[in-house]
Amino acid sequence: MKSGLVKSPKLALVIPCYNEEEIIVETIEKTNIFLKELIDTNKVSEDSFIKFVDDGSVDSTWEIISSNATKYDLTTAIKLSKNEGHQNALIAGMESVADRCDCIVTLDADLQQDMNAIYEMLERYQEGYEVVLGIRTDRSSDTLFKKMTALGYYKIMQLMGVDIDTNHADYRLLSNRALKFILQLKERNIFLRGAVKLIGLKSTKVYFKTRDRVAGESKYPLSKMLSFAWNGITSFSVFPLKMITVVGFIIFVLSIAATLHSLYIVIFTDEAVPGWASTVLPIYFIGGIQLLSIGIIGEYLGKVYIESKSRPRYFIEEELK
Repeated sequence: MKSGLVKSPKLALVIPCYNEEEIIVETIEKTNIFLKELIDTNKVSEDSFIKFVDDGSVDSTWEIISSNATKYDLTTAIKLSKNEGHQNALIAGMESVADRCDCIVTLDADLQQDMNAIYEMLERYQEGYEVVLGIRTDRSSDTLFKKMTALGYYKIMQLMGVDIDTNHADYRLLSNRALKFILQLKERNIFLRGAVKLIGLKSTKVYFKTRDRVAGESKYPLSKMLSFAWNGITSFSVFPLKMITVVGFIIFVLSIAATLHSLYIVIFTDEAVPGWASTVLPIYFIGGIQLLSIGIIGEYLGKVYIESKSRPRYFIEEELK
């Protein structure tokens, strides 16, 4: 893509949602109003549209989307047959629009991400950037616990060797070419925040402030955040496997040192007293390390097993065009 060739690109807004009945009406209304503003100002073409992805909600989210689709003509949607997780819901939306747009913007349904940043994303796209990442500038609306866990999340990911931008979630613009590059990555346990760094196309960042959630609750409690982080680490890093080798070497060195010390005590002193602690504690310690190592290896083998079956990431139960 060369800068200036596309004056008014056809844009698709891809919005995954799960159990968002308390806010989805407002989300549909505000995203439609915003997209019409983009169309009226010739930032995007008049055939741009919104794609909602219901990730198997068990509340009335899908019924609300369906009933509002006729009222808001820019709205399209798909419903997954069951909850497949945020990343697979994004992939479902991305695949459904891949042949129908020049670029896409993915954003959350909770309206916390400032949609005005899309103006700058489109400007960067017109300049020739094919990946534009939305970076959160502050966490003033977060609790102290949320701030600390979020900071720890990014630091741990980076420490483990995962190439990821701090405070970037899944708010980004992708050109059609970047979109199709990502869709060539067929792993079921995909981690999109890392995937966008793999494709190698020209990228940049825009910055935005978040807003308080208008209604409903976050669908990413600490347990899901930890699971998401672990998925990202095991998808893009073998650092935990390398750590097993390092820890094993350290224990080996310590065991040699302990053996030499024991021999010294037995040969050169009269202080050698057989004890329970010196026998049992090392067994517990080494046993714990072995179980931890087996568990880490098992996580990687489990992912290999899941990927080897090549099962579909999702099933579309219903679609509104």
